[in-house]
Formats: sequence, C-alpha cells, structure tokens
Amino acid sequence: MSLAHSTKKQDIEVMGYINEKKNPPWWVKLLLWFGDLGVKRRLKLTRILAHHPKSLVSVGVMEALVAHHDREVSKRQLQLIRLQVSLRVACPFCVDMNAQQFWRNHVTQQEFEALLGKRSVDSVSTFSAVERAVSAYVDALCQTPVAVTEDHVTKLKEYFSERGIVIIATTIAQVNLWTRLIQGLGLTPEGFTPNCQVRLEHHHAQRQIEVTLLP
Repeated sequence: MSLAHSTKKQDIEVMGYINEKKNPPWWVKLLLWFGDLGVKRRLKLTRILAHHPKSLVSVGVMEALVAHHDREVSKRQLQLIRLQVSLRVACPFCVDMNAQQFWRNHVTQQEFEALLGKRSVDSVSTFSAVERAVSAYVDALCQTPVAVTEDHVTKLKEYFSERGIVIIATTIAQVNLWTRLIQGLGLTPEGFTPNCQVRLEHHHAQRQIEVTLLP
C-alpha cells in the first residue's frame, strides 16, 4: 500500500485519527492562536493536543526552547539533523515541516537521498567531514535498540564541545518525539514546504518513504 502527499497548498487536506478539541478553555484558545501565529497557519496538531492541555503546553515549551540556530551548530547542520530523523522514522508530516526553505541551507536532492539511505553519505561530496560524523550519530541514535557507542561521541568531539554534542543529542531526541507523536495521531503534511512530494509505502511491518523536493 502506498500513500502520496503533495504539499502544494491548494491540495492540502490534513487528516488525523483524532478529532480536534471542540470549545477548549479560553487560555488554551490563546495558546492555539500563538501557535498558529508562529507557523503562519492553522495547525490541526495543536488542536488535537488541546484534548490534554498539559501535553500541549509541555511539547510547546520544549519546541520553544530547543536550538534552531546556534553559534556552534549551524542552521544547515540542525536542518540536516531534523531531516535525517524525519526520513529515518518515515514521517511525511515531519519531512514537510523540516524541509522548509531547504535551498537556503544548500541542501541538495543527493543529500536528501543519502539521509534517506538510498546512497551512502560518504558518496556525496557536498557533505563535510563534520556532517558525516553527525549523520552517523543521528542514524545510530534513531535505531531500535539505540546503537550509539563511545566511538560516535569521540568522533563528534573532534568538531564540537560537550555543549555542542548536548545540542545535537537533544535535537535528535526532540524530533524523534515529534515524529512518533505525529504518526501516532495519524497527521498528514500541512504544506510547509511547497512542491515537497512524499510517498509513504507500507510493506507488512515496514515503512518506506520517498521524497522529491523542487525549489
């Protein structure tokens, strides 16, 4: 079974397993309004989370406090991390969300294919040595069971301080939470990245994802 998503705005109909919360308290409505303002669209996700306001607040605070840019971990590196987790866990919504303005960080189709596992990271010349080291760490941390070893961290220490490694690890963990939460609620892409085409295929217990990005 395959499911294709095109994120051109006129095609968007966001689906989910859970209905939106009807008539939440006024202060929850205020939070929903601020959430919409931050992403410049009406979010179905937050309105589903409004069924349990503590969950809405907790993930909102987490998202507000994690690094989206940093003096040590570049915007490009953080976007590559978010994309790799989204692709590794096969979450179309998260791919759409984290691919936003990918061209500004010079993320290429070949790099997407490497993060997706269709080609080796080492075969893509545009990846730097530090990006290869981070990619290996991301892949190990996304496996079940987790496959991170001391060697992964030792390699990261060649390029980052301990502070930088904490930022990388928390970014990976944060995106993993979102991917599983969003897939658990059955949410489809909301059109954050125009012309992002995502095809999700199910083969028994396996999920495979194909992505095409057009600037």
